[in-house]
Amino acid sequence: MRITWHIEKQRGNLRPQLSYSVILEGHEKGLALPYVRVESTIPEPPAAWQAHCHPGEHERAGAAPAGCYSLATPSHAMRGTGQTLRLPWRADNRYPEVEASFRQLREAFEAELAAARASEPMDEGGELTVSLELKRDMALAIVADRLLRLAK
Repeated sequence: MRITWHIEKQRGNLRPQLSYSVILEGHEKGLALPYVRVESTIPEPPAAWQAHCHPGEHERAGAAPAGCYSLATPSHAMRGTGQTLRLPWRADNRYPEVEASFRQLREAFEAELAAARASEPMDEGGELTVSLELKRDMALAIVADRLLRLAK
């Protein structure tokens, strides 16, 4: 699995945007890994639909976050996944919870990967035929039937 992310903020009162993608490698897809989702510590700003946050509004006025974002990996059936999230405006432009949250996602994914790898492959077959006792019991009847057909 490969997680990449990028935070971009324009000058001024604009909120930063976090873009991320998660791509599974071939052997990970081959294990039919499920969709893994974690609740991150990345805060969703109030009125996250707004690209800006003016002084004295929302997070700049001390308003609590609307919650935290969920992060996810794709399932084995998907090529990859990506998302863009709006982050709260911060004067110092520091977002340490981003890397910590992606580490949390990686750990959850690795637990699923280890569980899938622990499920050993198998290739088993078998064959059953009529029992020897039944063959002996039927042999007389079969021979008698054939003799009667020849006699006709």
